Amino acid sequence: MKIARFRYEGELGFAVLDQAEDGSGIELVELIGDPMVTGYDTTGRRIPLEDARLVAPVIPRSKVVCVGKNYADHVEEMKHVTGGGTADVPEEPLLFLKPNTSVIGPDDQIVLPTIAERVEHEGELAVVIGAVAKEVPVERALEVVFGFTCANDVSARDLQVKDGQWARAKGFDTFCPLGPVIETDLDLADATVETRVNGEVRQHGSTAQLVHSVADIVSYASHAFTLLPGDVILTGTPAGVGPLVAGDTVEVEIAGIGILRNTVV
Repeated sequence: MKIARFRYEGELGFAVLDQAEDGSGIELVELIGDPMVTGYDTTGRRIPLEDARLVAPVIPRSKVVCVGKNYADHVEEMKHVTGGGTADVPEEPLLFLKPNTSVIGPDDQIVLPTIAERVEHEGELAVVIGAVAKEVPVERALEVVFGFTCANDVSARDLQVKDGQWARAKGFDTFCPLGPVIETDLDLADATVETRVNGEVRQHGSTAQLVHSVADIVSYASHAFTLLPGDVILTGTPAGVGPLVAGDTVEVEIAGIGILRNTVV
């Protein structure tokens, strides 16, 4: 099931995507509220998808949790970026946070900071938490997951290297595009993750390559801090990260979810 958050006639709402009854296209079946709170009862209104604007499918209540170095090929390429470092694949998930003010939605603009010289894309699978979760065992971790969406962990690479930690480099406003929808039922065994810039494929990986699985990550994070409904976890990026410049269009596509598209200014 695909869940959207949308703007229509000046108002925000939630909906389930569904084929139009006459087969003419996709419609938004409006829900009475946030499905994480009110469930899937509908208002009865159906809105053609092309008449509405999709926005970020979730605004995290408290935090965006990110996992660094969770694809082995990305770890290898980053050794060269950081000046010949010897960092290896972490034995445990490497966690950091992005503020919820960094979140934007599909077709929103990624704004390049004036103080950064090199900003890069990082296409990722994002996990949306659907229940309060504290110290959840691995075998039950997926029970607290509401669904999955596409993410772009935009990073000011020069500031990341300069600072020695990642909060500023990855926390700028607009540096966490999410969307276009939340898919509640995704095959995590081998979902492809692809990032394109101006139509050129930059990254192509699969969730099969994750060093630490989604269940492992959710459990591990919940042992560090309480996860709240609407919190988002970014699961790491495959190799192929590269620069973004003003005028670029960047797309993150995950099989089974859709395409998250943003322009760069």
